[in-house]
Amino acid sequence: MATHSVRPARAEDAAELAVLSRPFVRSGALRERPAALYAVHAADFLVAQGPGCPVEGAVGLRVYPAGPGEAHGAVGVLYNFCVAGHRQGYGVGAGLLRAALATARARSLGALFTATTGGGDLFLQYGFVPTAARSAPTSWAKSLDPRRNARILSTIL
Repeated sequence: MATHSVRPARAEDAAELAVLSRPFVRSGALRERPAALYAVHAADFLVAQGPGCPVEGAVGLRVYPAGPGEAHGAVGVLYNFCVAGHRQGYGVGAGLLRAALATARARSLGALFTATTGGGDLFLQYGFVPTAARSAPTSWAKSLDPRRNARILSTIL
């Protein structure tokens, strides 16, 4: 298997991000986003890619400024985290998560949140713990679809 590298996404990656995400959308693990939305929010994403290969993994990191009385200052939300099926189990997801954590620390974020419909094992291995929606950025928490029954996880940075 070719090794992969993690880099910031570019608007030109939008179509590949949409294709990569499609199986996870079909399974209910991710929300559907059109390629145009990936292009607009490309600056949120880190992508994993092997030499000469299409994008094999991605994670978005959206920053939310501190609200009144919030203890952690600005925080981040990881979203649309996915790895191509044939690359799962090869460290692609771990590499993306390490890069996202490093990016969040470099931006001086106080905490990171994510929502998962799966077990969240990778997040738990990297120090995330289950948390309540009231601890997360309000606008993000309100945007979660309760029918998806996602668990919210967080880590303090």
